[in-house]
Amino acid sequence: MLPRHVQRLGRDWITHWNGSQILALNSPVPSCMRWAGQYPWASFPLPVPADFSANWRLPSFFGPWRQFQNSNWQLDNFMQSSCFHLPNPSMKSEGEEPLTKKRRLSDQHNTSTPEEETNFSHQREALCLSVAQNEEKHSSKKGTVKRRWEYFCQHSRTMKIVENKETDQSNTESEAKFDFTVMSYNILSQNLLEDNSHLYKHCRQRLLIWTYRFPNILQEIKQLDADVLCLQEVQEDHYRTEIKSSLESLGYHCEYKMRTGRKPDGCAICFKTSKFSLISSNPVEFFRHDIPLLDRDNVGLVLLLQPRFHCETNAAICIANTHLLYNPRRGDIKLTQLAMLLAEIASVAPQKDGTYCPIIICGDFNSVPGSPLYRFIKEGKLNYEGLAIGKVSGQEQFPRGQRILPIPIWPKKLGISQNCVYEIKKQQKEENAGEKLEAAKLDNTQEIVIASEKLSSKLQHHFKLSSVYSHYFPETGIPEVTTCHSRSAVTVDYIFYSAANDDAAAQPGAEDSFRGGLKLLGRLALLTEKDLWTVNGLPNENNSSDHLPLLAEFRLIER
Repeated sequence: MLPRHVQRLGRDWITHWNGSQILALNSPVPSCMRWAGQYPWASFPLPVPADFSANWRLPSFFGPWRQFQNSNWQLDNFMQSSCFHLPNPSMKSEGEEPLTKKRRLSDQHNTSTPEEETNFSHQREALCLSVAQNEEKHSSKKGTVKRRWEYFCQHSRTMKIVENKETDQSNTESEAKFDFTVMSYNILSQNLLEDNSHLYKHCRQRLLIWTYRFPNILQEIKQLDADVLCLQEVQEDHYRTEIKSSLESLGYHCEYKMRTGRKPDGCAICFKTSKFSLISSNPVEFFRHDIPLLDRDNVGLVLLLQPRFHCETNAAICIANTHLLYNPRRGDIKLTQLAMLLAEIASVAPQKDGTYCPIIICGDFNSVPGSPLYRFIKEGKLNYEGLAIGKVSGQEQFPRGQRILPIPIWPKKLGISQNCVYEIKKQQKEENAGEKLEAAKLDNTQEIVIASEKLSSKLQHHFKLSSVYSHYFPETGIPEVTTCHSRSAVTVDYIFYSAANDDAAAQPGAEDSFRGGLKLLGRLALLTEKDLWTVNGLPNENNSSDHLPLLAEFRLIER
């Protein structure tokens, strides 16, 4: 008969090594871990889940207990890239940051229950944390993952991967050319980092200090050298004391909008004064004290910029930046916030001839590719009848609760139609008393006309937008990720743009509703989750946010 301490291995096995690291596998017999038959002096084997009845056997290296007890265990062959994170869908309360941010992977079918996923997620997280700690002991400096430039080949409709930025020579010299780059970057507010420390268990503490992080972030901005920066989670005190002055010294003019609640961060748009001049700056507050639905403090910012180059027409570019609500179970708030941002853009972007100037929308939308919210942005329409609120953003594979979106989602007093435009134009407020009376009569007529619209479950907007990124690597189908931390790796950050008619990267069916447009010349490639875990995820020694910066190069096409 086997010794009692060996009999217990299949149920509850805890091994201590190096005096501080603990590997705990507390799982029922049917889902225990199978260990490759390696000897104690060899590298520690990678555990893999296996069915107990078919695969479990006593490891060959188990001899006398004292011999096992005195063995020197190592984790040299434990690869970070092998760590696969299964997120935990639970959330403490509606107003709190959830314990995890769900990752959605298409074409992946998971038959396990949420409870099983939760248990396995904690085991894997413990393993990844141990790996990170062990690797930090053996390496004084993390490596870097190189991100390559991808330039779009207009003739073959494919992406050409190049090591360095190159000038696109595919266009004729007769076109009025104005090339510029745009970055979208969630730089991770220090307050939010400290409030959600459970997301950064894989990081050494010194890497999470702002005095360490900010020089890295600033250096990254310097190296990428974008003409327009759209930054999210910009903490107000850091912006006032360090960020603004540092960016101004690099030739940027900065516009900032802080959140309206207690969390002191916000959105900033910064542009190089050598490339643009400011026409107007339009902050958007998503909080409305008179509308219970809009009780969150997220914000947006919309700038109208004038390019500094000689052209026949009075060209302008509309740049918008936002950070939508995170809560996966409040898709109604997310859609309303998005509608408010689109309404502001629709009021800023129209030109004298009735068309829209080129538009770029950046930000952290807290929604995954293919979700209803994402499709609404790209397709310009969404029928939300019967759509569960928890499925709007696609963040949770198993959303809790099945509450359906109401029709309409937001009340009429918000002043925004189902077409995501302001129902009452702002300039009407400045009219004299006689004109106001006439406008009131017109409003009564409009109220009758849109009575049926109020009952419609169809949202629309007037912009035909394309995404800079394709979200999956075409060779492998592996998802791109824009954020990666202890609990999740997923895409939530985007750059959307209104494409010119001859832009081969644009989605099909774009309408001719814009003056000229934007041609996507190239982009800075994103990475896979596996790539990021080779450098210990995000943040790490060289990348000091839990998001990657997105960067695209455009050409303004004049007509």
